[in-house]
Amino acid sequence: MPFTHATMRLAILLALCCLTSDTHGAYSPDLCSKDLNSTVKPGFPKTIKTNNPEVLKAARHSVEKFNNCTNDIFLFKESRVSKALVQVVKGLKYMLEVKIGRTTCRKTAHPHLDNCDFQTKPALKQILYCYSEVWVIPWLYRFEVLVLRCQ
Repeated sequence: MPFTHATMRLAILLALCCLTSDTHGAYSPDLCSKDLNSTVKPGFPKTIKTNNPEVLKAARHSVEKFNNCTNDIFLFKESRVSKALVQVVKGLKYMLEVKIGRTTCRKTAHPHLDNCDFQTKPALKQILYCYSEVWVIPWLYRFEVLVLRCQ
């Protein structure tokens, strides 16, 4: 593609932008070169606080998916999110490490998980560690659990 006068002027302006001098007359990198070395990479997963309300909502969706997929007579609920990442995609993708535990609530009763206590009887107590990826499209009010692995 041949250089036009407009592209030539743009190239010169960009070159001048990156060759600014400090107060002592020495040349130093400015905004142009700092952008190239930035640690922020668009689209890359980023650590987010584990107590963020959106993280907790995503964790709850993961547990609900787990409860729908298991034959256990008791419901499980999240006890702790130990790690959370978020990635901007067509919406948000949360990548979570969640500790879940068996509750005293039976599936047949359909209780609200917030009202369920964790099992304390040693024979019924069960704790699992899960990795989950939850895709959230807020403008469509849509949550989709893409990955759920518990052990």
